[in-house]
Amino acid sequence: MSAAPRHAGLPPVLAEGTRLVVLGSFPGAASLAQQRYYGHPRNHFWPLLGALWGIDLVALDYPRRLDELRARGLGLWDVYASCEREGSLDASIREARLNDLAALKRQAPALEAVAHNGGESARHARHTAALGLVVHRLPSTSPANASWSFERKLEAWHAVFAQHGLAR
Repeated sequence: MSAAPRHAGLPPVLAEGTRLVVLGSFPGAASLAQQRYYGHPRNHFWPLLGALWGIDLVALDYPRRLDELRARGLGLWDVYASCEREGSLDASIREARLNDLAALKRQAPALEAVAHNGGESARHARHTAALGLVVHRLPSTSPANASWSFERKLEAWHAVFAQHGLAR
């Protein structure tokens, strides 16, 4: 029996015009405490999107950040609905329960692709591919992914976002 606490994830951020969804694995401790996606200040998620779109998302309050995502056709969610975990590392995830990924297509009828943010999320690419969606694997924006520079991550993210009309 695990001594790690069981955590519930965050609800999806979707809109009718969502074309691309970024799927993380599960929110880290900072994100869960704030009830916000990518809440750790060293996570590259918000700075990467800001660089792609030419807007300082980090300076915006969280609801406005989400409005920017929805307006540009981007959605957010995680592959896991809940799990047991101490800390924030994906390697510590135990007893994970998958989100209802099939619900993505019902909630976002314009959805054409899923981009898995990091390796743990990408382990479930077969589930998203089974939905008939284009599937991408992106380098993790986590501060734990220190082997990729911000510039290298930005290049990889730009290629996927441009393919789906979310970046120039």
